[in-house]
Amino acid sequence: MLHKNIKKLLVGSALVALSSSPLFAKTYQHSLGTVEINEVPQRVVVLGFGSLDYLDALGVTPVGMPKSLLPENLQQYNTDEFTNTGSLQEVNYETLFTLKPDLIIAEGRMAKIYKDLKDIAPVYMYRIDSTNYWETTQQHWNNLSEIFGKQAKGEELVADVQAQIDALNAKNTEEPKKALTVMSNGSNITSFSPVSRFSFVYQEAGFETSKSVNVAAESRTHGDLISFEYIADAKPDVMLILDRDQAIGRSSGKAKQLFSNELVESTPAAKNEHMIYLDPAAWYLSAGGYHSTQVMIKDLNRAIQ
Repeated sequence: MLHKNIKKLLVGSALVALSSSPLFAKTYQHSLGTVEINEVPQRVVVLGFGSLDYLDALGVTPVGMPKSLLPENLQQYNTDEFTNTGSLQEVNYETLFTLKPDLIIAEGRMAKIYKDLKDIAPVYMYRIDSTNYWETTQQHWNNLSEIFGKQAKGEELVADVQAQIDALNAKNTEEPKKALTVMSNGSNITSFSPVSRFSFVYQEAGFETSKSVNVAAESRTHGDLISFEYIADAKPDVMLILDRDQAIGRSSGKAKQLFSNELVESTPAAKNEHMIYLDPAAWYLSAGGYHSTQVMIKDLNRAIQ
C-alpha cells in the first residue's frame, strides 16, 4: 500500500513538473528575432499605436503606452488608469522598469533600443514591413491572438479586413485608376512607388502607378522629391496626399494650401474631385492596427467613388 502511495506521489510530482516545463512554452518569430512565451501575459506594455490599436480590437488591455500623439480612436487610454511610457521614439526606462511588464510589444521606431528593452522583459517586435503591408500585418495579428489565447477573435478580425480589401480591389479591377501617392513635409513633396511605405495602395487596393514621363524626380531615402510640374505631367486619376506635419502634430491644413495651385488643378484627379487627403494617424502613426487599416481602406474607397 505504501509502495502504491509513493508511486502515485512520484507520478503526481512529475506531472506538476512537466506542466511548468519550458517544453510547454512556445517560441514566436517577430520582426527582430524570437520571443518565448510560457503563459498568457498579464502585464503588457505597448510602445506603438499600431499594436495598441490591434490589442484594443482583440480585447487585451495593456498597463502602459505612449500618450503623445495618441490617435482619436485610442483616446480611452489617455487617462490616469494607464501609465505614460514616453513618446513613439523615446521610452522612459525608469517608468518601464517600474511597471514590471511580463511582455513588451515594441514597434519599428524602437528597433534601435530593442536589446535594451530585452534587459527589462521579453520583447515582441511588431514592425510592419511597409513594402508587404497586409501579409506582415496578418502574421503579427495571428501571433498576438495566439499569445493572448484569443485565436478565434483574431481570425474574425483578419477575415473582416480581408473582405474589405477584396471588395476594394474588385472595384479597382473593374475600372483601374492611376494613383500618385505623395507626402508633404514642410514645403517638400515626395512621391512613393508601389514598393514603399504606401505599398498597400498598389499591392492590396489594386491602384495603378502614375508617373511623370517628362519631368524628373530626385531619389531620396524616404520617397522621391518631386515638383508640381512633375504632378501636372503625371496626370494622375487619383492623388493621395499625406500631410506629415499634421501627423506629427507640427501643423494642420498647410498641405491643402500647398496643393491649391494651377499645376495640380490641371490634373484629372483635381478636376474629378479625387484629391484625397489621407488620415495622418492611420497612415503614418498606426501602421498595422485593426482600426487604422480600415481607415486606410475607407480613404481609398473615397478615391474611387
